Amino acid sequence: MKRIGLLSDTHGHIHPRATDFFSDCHEIWHAGDIGNIETLELLKDIKPTRAVYGNIDGADLRSELSEFEIFTIEGIKVLIIHIGGYPGRYEKQVKYLLDKHNPGLFISGHSHILKVMPDKNKNLLHINPGAAGNIGLHKVITLLKFIIRNGVIEEVEIFEAER
Repeated sequence: MKRIGLLSDTHGHIHPRATDFFSDCHEIWHAGDIGNIETLELLKDIKPTRAVYGNIDGADLRSELSEFEIFTIEGIKVLIIHIGGYPGRYEKQVKYLLDKHNPGLFISGHSHILKVMPDKNKNLLHINPGAAGNIGLHKVITLLKFIIRNGVIEEVEIFEAER
C-alpha cells in the first residue's frame, strides 16, 4: 500500500498547508508546470517526489525531468504527462503512449481543472489534480492524495483552498 500526494500547475507556488496535507504520503507526484527548481526542491524536502516538466518549465527543470514518466507501483502501471487531454479527447502523443503501455492510471495537468474520471474504453482511471499555484484562471487551489493498494486506487481525498 502506498499513499500518493498529487499536484500540478504550481507555477512556483506551494500552498502553506500542502506540507501537512501530504504528511502521511509515501511519495508526491507533480504533473508539470512546476515553475522553478526551488519549488521542486521544496517538494523533495517534504517527501520523495516524481515529476514531469510542463510547458512553462525552463531548461533547469527540463534538464532534470522528463516530458513523461511511465512506471509500475503497487500493481498498477502509471503514465504521467503534463498536457494529455482527457477520456475521449486525448492528445495525439498520449493516445500513442496509452495504446503502447496500457496504464491503469493516467495523470495529466495543464487544464487547471480537477478531474477524476474513468475511461472505460481504455480501462484506466484519469486524474487531473487541477492547479496548486496562484497563476491561471482557477479560483480554487486543489491538491489530491490517494492510496494505491494491489492495483486499485482508493480513498481519494481532495484539498481545496481559495486562491
